[in-house]
Amino acid sequence: MSDTRTQPPIDRLLAIMARLRDPDTGCEWDVAQDFASIAPYTIEEAYEVADAIARGDMADLREELGDLLLQVVFHARMAEEAGHFAFADVAAAISAKMEARHPHIFGDAGGTMDEARWEDLKAGERSAKGIASALDGVALALPALMRAEKLQKRAARTGFDWPDPSGSEAKIAEEIAELKQAISEQDKVEEAGDLLFAAVNFVRAHGISAEEALRAANAKFERRFRAMEAIGGPDYFASLSLEAQEKLWQQVKKS
Repeated sequence: MSDTRTQPPIDRLLAIMARLRDPDTGCEWDVAQDFASIAPYTIEEAYEVADAIARGDMADLREELGDLLLQVVFHARMAEEAGHFAFADVAAAISAKMEARHPHIFGDAGGTMDEARWEDLKAGERSAKGIASALDGVALALPALMRAEKLQKRAARTGFDWPDPSGSEAKIAEEIAELKQAISEQDKVEEAGDLLFAAVNFVRAHGISAEEALRAANAKFERRFRAMEAIGGPDYFASLSLEAQEKLWQQVKKS
C-alpha cells in the first residue's frame, strides 16, 4: 500500500477515492454507491457550506468545503470508472466555461459584467447545446422557492411578466380565494402551489429573493420561539393558553 501523504493535496484526495472505490480492496460502502445514491449527500454538503457561511464559522467552512469537494471527486471517480470523464475533465470544462463567461477579463470584449450580459452569455451556451425553451436548464432539484424564482426570471426575459407589482398582488388575492373554495385535497394542493408561486412573483417584483427572505423569516421565528421557551422552559410554555403564549410572543418581540 502506497503512502499518499507525500502527494500534492488534490492528487492525494484523488488517490484516496480511487483506493476506496477499488472493487477488491476498497471500502464496501464506497464501492456500492452510484450517482443516484450519492446525489443527496452532495446536496446536503452544499447546504452545510451555506450554513457555515451564514454562521461566519471559517473553521467549519474549511471542513464543509472539503466535504463538498469530496462529493465532486466521488462523482468524477465513478464517471471515470464508467469511461465517461475524469476529474481533470471536470476541472478543464469549468475553466473553459469561466473564461468564456468573462470575455471582458480573458478576452478582448472589454466593458463590465452585469446580469443582462451574464444571462446573454448563458443563453448562448444553451443555444449551442440545442436547448430550445427559455425554461430549459433550470434544475429540478433546486429548492421550490428558488426554482420558482428562476422559472419566472427566465419567462420574464421573453416578456412574459407583470409590468408592475400590482399584477402579482392581484394574483395573490385571486389564489387565496381559490384556495378557500377548493374542496378536494388535490385541488387544495394545486391552489396552495399557485398561491406560493404568485407570492414568489410578488416578492421578486420588489427585487427580493424569496428563498433568502424565507430563510431569514425562519431564523427570526426560531430565535423568538426559543426565547419564549427559555422564559419558563419548554414544558411551561406548552402548558400556557394560546392567549398567554401570544403575550409572551409580543414580549419577546419587544425585547
